Amino acid sequence: MTIRPATLADIPSMLQLDRQSATAAHWTDEQYRQAFQSEGPPRLLLVAESSLNIVGFLVARHVAPEWELENIVVAPSARRKGLGMRLLGALLAAARETNSSAIFLEVRESNAAARTLYEKASFEPAGRRKAYYANPVEDAVLYRLPLN
Repeated sequence: MTIRPATLADIPSMLQLDRQSATAAHWTDEQYRQAFQSEGPPRLLLVAESSLNIVGFLVARHVAPEWELENIVVAPSARRKGLGMRLLGALLAAARETNSSAIFLEVRESNAAARTLYEKASFEPAGRRKAYYANPVEDAVLYRLPLN
């Protein structure tokens, strides 16, 4: 398993994985393309590759002095094997390289698997956004990982 920077050529595979995950952020092709552009806050786009197949990815943006985890997806066939933790570890390394103070994210309240992963990675619950998600309407639970 290799974790490497994503490229524009990876977008079709990222979209395919995104669509396989009911709890993913479900970005459009254009949103992924915009993430690669240099306008706005810098972004970290990583893919996890196994036998030349992309089996996971992460998108985060740096809004100094913090990072926001925007999307993380692992293929159903690759789940529960530590890949999500490896992707989070790569984000953590990037955050430390930029002397950032924290990483934050929001997740659907019902996404127990993701919440377990974040809590295992030492993220702390930091609040809630009522009815933040649609289809279905659901609260977002906010998490924060202080780095100092």
